[in-house]
Amino acid sequence: MQHSDSEIFSWRQRLHALGPGILMASAAIGGSHLIASTQAGALYGWQLALIIVLTNLFKYPFFRFSAHYTLDSGRSLIEGYAEKNRFYLWVFLILVFFAATINAAAVALLTAVIVKMALPGLSVSNDVLSVAVIGACILILLAGKYNALDSLSKIIVASLSVATVIAAAVAASRGMQMAPDFVEPSPWNLAALGFIIALMGWMPAPIEISAINSLWVTARQKEDPVGYREGMFDFNVGFITSAVLAVIFLALGAFVQYGNGEEVQMAGAKYIGQLVNMYAVTIGDWSRPLVAFIAFACMFGTTITVIDGYARAMAESVRLAGGKDSFGNKALIGWILWVGLSGLALILWFNSALAELLKFAMITAFLAAPVFAWLNYRLVRHDEKHKLSAGVTALTIVGMIYLVGFSVLFLLNFLGILV
Repeated sequence: MQHSDSEIFSWRQRLHALGPGILMASAAIGGSHLIASTQAGALYGWQLALIIVLTNLFKYPFFRFSAHYTLDSGRSLIEGYAEKNRFYLWVFLILVFFAATINAAAVALLTAVIVKMALPGLSVSNDVLSVAVIGACILILLAGKYNALDSLSKIIVASLSVATVIAAAVAASRGMQMAPDFVEPSPWNLAALGFIIALMGWMPAPIEISAINSLWVTARQKEDPVGYREGMFDFNVGFITSAVLAVIFLALGAFVQYGNGEEVQMAGAKYIGQLVNMYAVTIGDWSRPLVAFIAFACMFGTTITVIDGYARAMAESVRLAGGKDSFGNKALIGWILWVGLSGLALILWFNSALAELLKFAMITAFLAAPVFAWLNYRLVRHDEKHKLSAGVTALTIVGMIYLVGFSVLFLLNFLGILV
């Protein structure tokens, strides 16, 4: 089958446009995939696959609006908040100020735990390793540029994707490993609600990452502009990649660990060891150090993108609140240091309690999701250049009901109103 020159050129344009969407996928594929998705499969088999699919589906329009708005207007979502209403800007700034510290701490500590697990002979505490991880991220960001971050994210996402798909395929060929007397637990009860909310909180990423993605799109457009269709292709590739990988991680946990008699470790530090062992028993023991390195690279990449993204978001928010034309390099450096060091302070305050910190970060991300989702929808609902289709509008409304409904359910249960 022959392809016309225009078709080839179009695909070249689309491949050339890949960048911010892959960077977003790198930020997304972290604790939600490595820990929560795999634990969901290990604990409940395929029962929570629907929750993962629905969460990705219902969050999709709110992430999509980031690329849509920026490619259409040339402005970031944060600029859109400021133009729409200064109140929106302040709501975003306050929420993202706290989210930056919580999420940076969670992903940095998880990275440190992976280093400790990969190097068992290393007699260094998680606190010290966290200092090293955050310090390295800050140095890379202060010395590097957007292009370097862009290239690194592509390599990390590609490596993790290949390793996970191979491991899941091998595990699937062997079938489920359930013991004959295994009694399948049900996640459809209030006792499992906290785990489900945490799973959804970072699935595929906290919704405020959409505003950060719009900043990455803005940076890309200044350096190397692409058209609307190519930019949306980049976004869709990144989002769909992270969504599919979430299901594949669940499959890995379901095929290898579900019902096999091994106790599922809920503490993130201990579960990382079980995760790496899943690759070893499917691909081969030779893969253990390789997978540990890929897991480290994934989380290290996530930590870099989280620190960079939240720093840019806060620098931009403060700039707009102050009415300045642009934020200077010193302002960005200051916010990079703030996100990294405040995250480190939270790690020390939690005393390296990874399980509690991860769950806290994921749950707070889900509870804040309806607010960020509403802000994004307000910006694009009356867009004239690329009007929202009836399907996207309907998905947006159902998505808001889904996010608000689960948030209310969790809060009622947390307050003891539901029993």
